[in-house]
Formats: sequence, C-alpha cells, structure tokens
Amino acid sequence: MYENEYCGSPKEPFMTREAAIRAATTYLDEGGFTADLTRRVAIPTESQNPDRMAVLGDYLEKEMRGSLEALGFACEIHPNPASNGGPFLVATRRETGAKHTLFSYGHGDVIRGQDAQWRSGLSPWSIVQEGEKLYGRGTADNKGQHTVNIAALAAVLKARGGKLGFNVVLLIETGEEVGSPGLNAFCKQQRQAWGADLFLASDGPRLSPERPTLYCGSRGAMNFDLTIDLRAGAHHSGNWGGLLADPGILLSHAIASIASPTGQIRIPEWVPSELPASVRAALADCTVGGGEDGPSIDTWWGEPGLSPAERVYGWCSFDVLAFKTGNPEMPVNAIPGKATAHCQIRFVVGTDQDQFLPALRRHLQRQGLGMVEVTPARTEYFRATRLDPDHAYVKWAVASVARTTGAKPALLPNLGGSLPNDVFAETLALPTVWVPHSYAACSQHAPNEHVLLPVMRQGLAMMAGLFWDLGEGSPLQ
Repeated sequence: MYENEYCGSPKEPFMTREAAIRAATTYLDEGGFTADLTRRVAIPTESQNPDRMAVLGDYLEKEMRGSLEALGFACEIHPNPASNGGPFLVATRRETGAKHTLFSYGHGDVIRGQDAQWRSGLSPWSIVQEGEKLYGRGTADNKGQHTVNIAALAAVLKARGGKLGFNVVLLIETGEEVGSPGLNAFCKQQRQAWGADLFLASDGPRLSPERPTLYCGSRGAMNFDLTIDLRAGAHHSGNWGGLLADPGILLSHAIASIASPTGQIRIPEWVPSELPASVRAALADCTVGGGEDGPSIDTWWGEPGLSPAERVYGWCSFDVLAFKTGNPEMPVNAIPGKATAHCQIRFVVGTDQDQFLPALRRHLQRQGLGMVEVTPARTEYFRATRLDPDHAYVKWAVASVARTTGAKPALLPNLGGSLPNDVFAETLALPTVWVPHSYAACSQHAPNEHVLLPVMRQGLAMMAGLFWDLGEGSPLQ
C-alpha cells in the first residue's frame, strides 16, 4: 500500500524523471539507505546532554561533510552565536546559469537515547530491522529524513548527468531538540549571502502512514510553569487539615479554569477568531491516524464543532505535561507547602503568542487565584507559521507528489507539532513546504524509535520527483 506508483517503464532511458526516481528507490532496495543511516545513528548526538557537545561537531565534520562534498557541495562548519548551541553545517552547491536557489534543512541532533528503556534486542545507537521497521534513535527524527533528501538529490544529479538545474543551500543544525538556540541569529547573518527563494525540507510525521503528506508551516509551542508556593515544608494533615490551604487543590482549580472537562480552552486570547476557509478546505479530506500502533482518538476532546484534523492542525491546544505536589513516590500524611505544574500551549497563526502569559495572569486574577505564579520555561520558543495552502508553490508541490505517487497527497496547513519554521518563513522570508517521511506512531522522542521502510522508499521517490521538477523551472516564475 506504500509502493511507489509512478508511471514508467522498468528500463527508463537516462536523463528522465523516471530514471531519477528509480535511482532513488534502488538506493534503498540495494541497502544504501540502511548503510548510511547505520553510520549516522551510531553517532550519539544527544543535544540535551552537555557531555555530547563534541559529538555534535563530529556528526557534521566526520559524517555529513564527506557525504555532501561527494555530491559537489562546498561545506563550512560554523560555530553557534549562542553559547548553549551546537555548530551548524552549511553546504552550498551552485550551478552556472541557475535562476533560483533552494534552501533545505535538517537537524543532526537527537533527544537523549534513553538506553535502558528500549526493549530487549534494541539499542538507540544501533540500527535493527524487524520486518518493515528500522529501529534506532534519529531514524525518524531527523537523521533518516535528511538522509532521504540528500539521496534524492544524488539520484537527480545522476539522472541529469551531474546537474540539478538549480542552486542548493543545505543547513544542518545540531540544536533543534533544545529549541534551536542561535538558529535565528545565524540565519539573519547569512540571509543575503545565501540568496535563497524557496524552502523544501522534511521532518515530522505524515497524516497517516499510508498517505503522502505535505505541510506548509507548524504550530508554535510555548511551555510554562504554574507554581503555588504557600509555605516552607509540609505539616501534619491531622493537626493542620482544614486550617492550611492545600496548594495541590488550588493548583487543580487553576488548571481546571483554563480548560473545560472536555479540553476546550477557556481563555479567549489563546485561540484564533476563526478557522480560515483555505485551511478548512485543505483539511476537508484529511483523516488523522497513527497506524496500527497509534492510540485511538478521543473524539469528544478539544474544541467542539471541529473535525479531528481541524483540532490538531487548525486550532490551539493546552496540555499539562507534569504535575507535582507533595511526594508522589512516597506519600505521607502531611499537607505540602508547594505545588507545581509544567504546561504547554500549541498554537496556530491567528493568535498573539506574546500575549498568552499576560492573558493567563489576568484570567487567574479574575478566578481569585492570583497566588499562582506563571513562569515561562524558556525565553525562546517556536512561533506559529503557515503558508497559505492556495500559494502557487504549494500547488506545484502537491501536483509533483501526486504525479510521482499516482494519488492525491494530504495537504496540512501546518504541522501539529512545532519546528523552527518561523526562522525560514519570517527571518529568511521564504515560502515553506515540508514533506515528512515518518508517521505519528514512530516512537519519536521515546524508546524504540523507528521508521517504516516503505514510507522511506516512497519518500525517496517523491523527493526525487520534486527535485527533478524543480530543475525544470521555478514554480514561482
């Protein structure tokens, strides 16, 4: 059901779109993809682990530089302008007479390996294949995905006799999993030198494993802490119960005031005023699904009146990621003095994210809960972006993928998750299209991360088709 369905003879002539696609899929069929990804996964690029900072540079210098220079890219590794960020690799390939420049992106860092939590027979730093699944940390996020795209560029170069028909600037960062520190400042410094006019990259999951997917931006993400700190230490509940305010109860009421029992957000400033018609139209035929390993959707949860696709791709959501009061591991008969919750809002274009926390403080004051302290988890966060689904570049990309696969791809106005797409859409001022090669139940950010080989194979075909078509002329001309 994932099989590439492009129209063409098994013996396509050289210098054709079909030849480029076949070269890309043959790379996977003959083991090249697994071999390259095995080397890359073995490099433990945990950006959340301060002890791995040198390893981040190794991934760029010892692995990616050679792979890209073999394709005619000039590579430079740049220090991060942020002291807490890993280095950047910028690979450029320019052709005489090329009229447009593609900007692409990937990240070489991964979250912590969580080594002890992987099931027996698996390791985060070794590739293991079981049926159609390929296990390893970074297979889905994001080493496997940028490996697909680099291989597709190689396939088009082969089919065109060493030419792409356009320039490429490829940026690989090593800090996406810690919020991409320094990325915006670095791109602002380099924007004029790069001279790009289009953005095409891969990250995140498909709408469902079976359906090719494109998206035009991402939801933003803001994490923050809610804290009630009433007194030092805990006090015996028999002696003080009914006399001392319980911070856990108060914080529960604060959280309950933010969202209804069905998950509807109750703070008007946290949601858009409407769902744009172009967004609603793009999502009309989109059914959310995580595959056989994914959880079942709670159809009663979230904003009423919206489809599941509209709730996750067109609206905002609020979640409590962690809640602590007292000592959960060893409860005692004492009223705690403090309670805290780590929360997150995912938000879309049409909201003013700079007003989220001020609006929350006003809301809590109105609820008589002004004692709740609201603290941002970090000063930088991914902002919401969305290229209009009716944009000419989006329509071109959808048509290219449909031509390759023989099926209509899903078009998401934005990813439900968050990425540094604001850097590319706003700082670099590029129209952005993403083509994900993973799926929602891939265990990204969890033990047993994996990809589906048929999805990666189809991804290779789609990207080769997109790069071939881009060489035929800019979709914005």
